[in-house]
Amino acid sequence: MNGRDPLAPHRGKLLGLAYRMLGSRADAEDVLQDAYLRFASAQGVRNEEAFLVTTVTRLCLDRLKSARATREVYVSPWLPEPIVDAEALSPQAEAELADNLSFAFLLALDRLSPGERATFLLHDVFDKPFREIAQVLGKNEAACRQLASRARKAVRDTLPASPAPADEHAALLAAFMAAVSNGDLAQLTALLRADAIAFGDGGGVKLAALNVIQGADKVARFLVGLARKFAGAHFSFEPRAINGAPGYLVYRDGELDQALSIATNEGKIAAIYLVRNPQKLRHLH
Repeated sequence: MNGRDPLAPHRGKLLGLAYRMLGSRADAEDVLQDAYLRFASAQGVRNEEAFLVTTVTRLCLDRLKSARATREVYVSPWLPEPIVDAEALSPQAEAELADNLSFAFLLALDRLSPGERATFLLHDVFDKPFREIAQVLGKNEAACRQLASRARKAVRDTLPASPAPADEHAALLAAFMAAVSNGDLAQLTALLRADAIAFGDGGGVKLAALNVIQGADKVARFLVGLARKFAGAHFSFEPRAINGAPGYLVYRDGELDQALSIATNEGKIAAIYLVRNPQKLRHLH
């Protein structure tokens, strides 16, 4: 290859595809390394991008098989690895969902079958025609269209109907942080939708709720209780864009403790995401 990196012109697209497929930045990087090695050993590749997209998709499908088995015994709700460099995973496509890296979107993808997930991403996010997708998956075009249609409906049924614009999202997050810090149960409850949910991913390593917490009252009481439990510790908060939206990296006594972000819907907070699993925070140091 004369020292040339064949992945370089397509890296954002390939990394974005692998991350959306797997929900893990570390696994996505590993997939790209495997794809590079397969490209290096291939002969007579005429279309580099098509070869690499096909290879990355198939490698991700293989990894999803083992990932699903691991998720069945995962301690605490599973959340994707948070990222703070969403622009590096851009597919550079014009599709409606091309820049969506939100936890709400990634969790919606995680509910799909591997085939639905791959087909939906390749077509609706990465703007690939069904003719090419059929070749990638080894299926006919009609089957791919059906997979994409089912996936599209499932994703759109799950995503917030009207998420807040960026400035309103940031204002809700700031008010949320103030209410939690002050232990203001009434104010916190008022910021939440009645059907708000809270996810805490400790991975069995860090303290986290073992199940998703549902309902504004339960979520608010849980968060205020958590703040009181750690009242003696020193916390600092670093504002960062997490998965493309305002969030915080939370440090406890100088060590990165969690990545915190929210989802909004109709002017209120619909979901809170607390990623505490140290393995999912390593790349943020």
